Amino acid sequence: QVELVESGGGLVQPGGSLTLSCAASGKMIIWYNMGWYRQAPGKQRELVAASRSGGRLYYEDSVKGRFSISRDNAENTVLLKMNSLKPDDTAVYYCNTDPILWPWGQGTQVTVSS
Repeated sequence: QVELVESGGGLVQPGGSLTLSCAASGKMIIWYNMGWYRQAPGKQRELVAASRSGGRLYYEDSVKGRFSISRDNAENTVLLKMNSLKPDDTAVYYCNTDPILWPWGQGTQVTVSS
């Protein structure tokens, strides 16, 4: 059974940085495209970054140049480094495969506010 555990969220001021971590168990991420998703209050969950086969990376337009996704297949983890954070980045962040194949984890809350 696959389990995803996200961590690293918190309260940060605009312009600040955070690094989120996702630990997977039960499946090896090396065989999958992996993504970070977020869901803001009252909005649908959206894909913001993905690490795909062949080293291809995807970023949603609003996070390009600010967010960076990486993966450690040996540790079965996926990271999301977030810089220059904005209030609009406030959301619960989740990781999953891309496209979505596994049960969702609990997510990690990111709040950007002064």
